Amino acid sequence: MKLSFHPLQDEGFFVVRNYGREGKIMEISDIMRMIRNGSKEIIGEKDLEEKLESGKILRVKLGLDPSAPDIHLGHTVVLRKLKAFQDLGHEVHIIIGDFTGMIGDPTGKSVSRVQLSKEQVAINARTYTDQIFEILDEKKTVVHFNSTWLEKLGLHDIIDLTKTTTVARMLEREDFRKRYESQLPIGIHEFLYPLMQAYDSIAINADVELGGTDQTFNLLMGRTLQKSKGLSPQTVIMMPLLEGLDGVNKMSKSLGNYVGIHEDPETMFSKVMTLPDDLIIKYFSLVTDLLPDEIERLEERMKLENPKEIKMRLAEEITAIYHDKENAQAAKETFIKVYSQDKLPDDLPEAESKRENFSLGHILKEHGLLSSLNDYRRLLAQNGISVDGKKIVEELEIPESGSFVVTVGKRKHLRITLL
Repeated sequence: MKLSFHPLQDEGFFVVRNYGREGKIMEISDIMRMIRNGSKEIIGEKDLEEKLESGKILRVKLGLDPSAPDIHLGHTVVLRKLKAFQDLGHEVHIIIGDFTGMIGDPTGKSVSRVQLSKEQVAINARTYTDQIFEILDEKKTVVHFNSTWLEKLGLHDIIDLTKTTTVARMLEREDFRKRYESQLPIGIHEFLYPLMQAYDSIAINADVELGGTDQTFNLLMGRTLQKSKGLSPQTVIMMPLLEGLDGVNKMSKSLGNYVGIHEDPETMFSKVMTLPDDLIIKYFSLVTDLLPDEIERLEERMKLENPKEIKMRLAEEITAIYHDKENAQAAKETFIKVYSQDKLPDDLPEAESKRENFSLGHILKEHGLLSSLNDYRRLLAQNGISVDGKKIVEELEIPESGSFVVTVGKRKHLRITLL
């Protein structure tokens, strides 16, 4: 499998560690505060603090099973915490699970996950690394494939690993327990998955491992295996799962409540502006570069000011990260013009249709304003479609005017001209 491998270069950025973004040496207490910011739970926190005080360069690990390569803001929560460690001068190690990916992570699954082929793992791994380096510093990141060491394990080694835990402990995992109680099959290979992932921490002698709260069992298994080998157990930092734009469910492309990191500035900005107010501060903490002091000041402002202004700041911060400040400012101005002042954008997309073949649903689907005709019918029932500013609740008859503007939801517009 071919992929760019970037060993850490000796360019002096590790000579003095624990620097903040402005080049000032930070106190350990401030560093720990930065690390705690947004974290759900830290296990082994005292060990971490002692290692920081000793001046040790920490090896900070994140394992990725390349099964779903398109990254949205929910995925960036852990990546941004890794970037914080990079900014402090520590080593970031990305473990691409090309070997474990062929087992399939059973986390959260009610049935065995389909195993990936080597070819699919290779494609997904490339997509992942292309995207994560939009957040991480590529020159300060080491990328590993865990097949490098896992393929070398013999049966004797694997049996030794299995001795470190019990079937009872494996069944403490909620997904395994539910399947066991429901008499659904659990493959022996699935029990091996957390052991194989944990072995990655031994292979690189990790000091810290990050992951989402849904990975708690796997992360703690790394500590178990390290202790069994007489190694200092890694600190585990668990990051919360990010609710999507609906404010309820975990951010997911399948639920449509996501903000993709490759979306255009105007779409990204306007999507963030649909976020429920009670998630504004959480998003500042988890998906922006703002320091804890700045976030606390914004939280105080939330109590006194209109949350919309602070949400505008959030949308601008997020958009600037994945585009730039100029594009973020332009997206903000467009949003204010279109949505706050109820004006249409200057670059309104256009479409043409012959009168005898006119079908509004098909036109909107063809031009990407809807994903399906079922969406069209659903939005009609929900008063989500307007023609020249007036809501329609049933199939649109052929208008007498030769041109009209259709608005889908609040963000999508299309001028249609009949021929």
